[in-house]
Amino acid sequence: MKRVLFITFVLMTLLSCNNSQKSASRGEPGSIFFSEFDTPYGTPPFDQIEFADYRPAFLAGMKGQTAEIETIANNTEAPTFENTIVPLDNSGRLLSRVSRVFYGLKSSETNDSIQALAEELSPLLSEHSDNIYLNEMLFNRIKTVHDDTTGLNLTAEQYRLLDDYYKSFVRSGIMLDESDKERLREINKELSALTLRFGSNLLKETNGYKLVINKEADLAGLPEGVITAAADAAKAAGEEGKWVFGLQKPSWLPFLQYSEKRDLREKLYKAMYMRGDNDNENDNKQIINDIVNLRIEKAQMLGFDTHAEFILAENMAKTPANVYKLLNEVWEYALAQSKKEATELQALIDAEGGNFKLASWDWWYYAEKLRQQKYALNEEELKPYFKMENVREGVFTVANKLYGLNFKKLDNIAVYNPEVEVYEVTDADGSHLSVFYTDYFPRSGKNAGAWMSSFRGQQVLDGINIRPLIYNVGNFTRPTETTPSLLTLDEVETLFHEFGHALHGMLSDVTYAGLSGTSVSRDFVELPSQIMEHWAFHPDVLKLYARHYQTGEVIPDELIAKIDAASKFNMGFTTAEFVAAALLDMDYHTQREIKKIDVREFEKQSMAKIGLIDEIIPRYRSTYFSHIFSGGYSAGYYAYLWAEVLDADAFQAFVEKGIFDKETARLFRDNVLSKGNTEDPMVLYKKFRGAEPNPIYLLKNRGFIE
Repeated sequence: MKRVLFITFVLMTLLSCNNSQKSASRGEPGSIFFSEFDTPYGTPPFDQIEFADYRPAFLAGMKGQTAEIETIANNTEAPTFENTIVPLDNSGRLLSRVSRVFYGLKSSETNDSIQALAEELSPLLSEHSDNIYLNEMLFNRIKTVHDDTTGLNLTAEQYRLLDDYYKSFVRSGIMLDESDKERLREINKELSALTLRFGSNLLKETNGYKLVINKEADLAGLPEGVITAAADAAKAAGEEGKWVFGLQKPSWLPFLQYSEKRDLREKLYKAMYMRGDNDNENDNKQIINDIVNLRIEKAQMLGFDTHAEFILAENMAKTPANVYKLLNEVWEYALAQSKKEATELQALIDAEGGNFKLASWDWWYYAEKLRQQKYALNEEELKPYFKMENVREGVFTVANKLYGLNFKKLDNIAVYNPEVEVYEVTDADGSHLSVFYTDYFPRSGKNAGAWMSSFRGQQVLDGINIRPLIYNVGNFTRPTETTPSLLTLDEVETLFHEFGHALHGMLSDVTYAGLSGTSVSRDFVELPSQIMEHWAFHPDVLKLYARHYQTGEVIPDELIAKIDAASKFNMGFTTAEFVAAALLDMDYHTQREIKKIDVREFEKQSMAKIGLIDEIIPRYRSTYFSHIFSGGYSAGYYAYLWAEVLDADAFQAFVEKGIFDKETARLFRDNVLSKGNTEDPMVLYKKFRGAEPNPIYLLKNRGFIE
């Protein structure tokens, strides 16, 4: 992860501000970002920020950081850690401030103006970053400090930061000759623009499709809550009296699970998986071509055969061979299990007199039927116990019992949308740790999926421990006019997952901004999130938060037993669709030759090579695989599975000592959650666990071995 320039193209945009609330004397456009925010806890003043503030603030931020960099590079004193690395790490605070807000909101509530500004800024920010990382005078100072292996007397954290900066400059092309540097600048600008366009096209494709149902008979099989949500969506779309289903997961997935209308299931599912592949103005196939080829060219310029080798050199996995080894080992179990599951579903179709072969748009429908047959588990029966607010209180309770954290709702903090809620997080001793924002429901201007990031990171500056401003964003089932937000089991797990990322940010306790919070390798960053999933459905935890939204009744033991019994149901499918996507990612990014790629054919051959059955498609097809083409996970989607080896083994420590064991929790907080990137990830893990992780627990958790 590059330091100095904080630009997270991962996520979000801007809300519409109410101009009537703003003072006429607020200063020049952009000036609101020129100093730390004069607000409670230094939170962004969303009620005062206007769209017109962003561009001037970005330009001023780049100009200011350029001056700071020149001061460091031109310092006539001998280079030291304190006069070179520290000011470098602290440079660009204005640019970081506006970037975190602008990109922090860009994926949550975008509009045409924000998209246009992001496209305008993209080449400017790319050039600015290159101007820093290709500054030879600055690098020479860093190199001088880095090469002084005997006289530095640095702490482990300081040396980690120094080494990280040194490698970042080398990996950014500082060693190239001038003509290659110039070409690298062009590549970086092009990649920046292409990844932005990929995400923009995907958002337009997602928002641009609606399945409008006119006849009540076409709602056959759908639960009342799903029908009500579709009626609300129709009303919002100007289709009152009808029912609308879209391509946000809380809309299409329940339709696939429950609709008896096979033709409509096929229509909606195909619309979902053809996003970006419709040969229209939002098509992503040529963009994928350009991205893959530019990444190959860049990697080879920097001395690597493939983009995957370039990326993995800084991850725990280290090499593509290690990634393929893990994925292929799990794939063998997943494929065998998914074939058994497909046979069971086909038998169910045949028993009902269905004269057709199981297809991908049938899987969820018949899997739901089979789950009810096998385990008498009906998700509609469960959802009343998972009111969103109760689930959120559940993760807060887990954090309190593990780490002593407390969460207090704040009503004096400006938010970018009325649906956002804000909490102060305090430690067991009452000291302030963080501010935490939650934004959980889909909107037309919000990207699909769920994520965590920050409006301000943690660091120690001038002796003051600056605490972070963390947020979680999701696209969970919306409340309707008659019911609150009632979450599916998948949504509950996702809420716990993203909260694990949030804890990683909140509990950061390092000195330097470049190493804080989640600034760790891709295949380590998922450990804190995925371990939290283990608490979501543990019987002892369910009894703490799963209460019926109408009666207040604690979820009964019989339902808990059903959840547990069904926990490994459909795991072949779940694992196969994930591993297929991870292998597709690796196949793209282990290409060595720049060439024209037929995206559909490439994907087809990639899946044929591993024997993916026709009834399953990769979790993400290429043209909407935003993780790898616009979200920073290129040659990195495997990381979720890699981290599961860690999280399954790590949770075993809690199983052995007790799921709320204070000492185990302290070890995890002290050696993982608070440490950021201050040490090698495996060193940190072994300090917590006492040994490297055992992959057997992953296979057991997925039901592949006893």
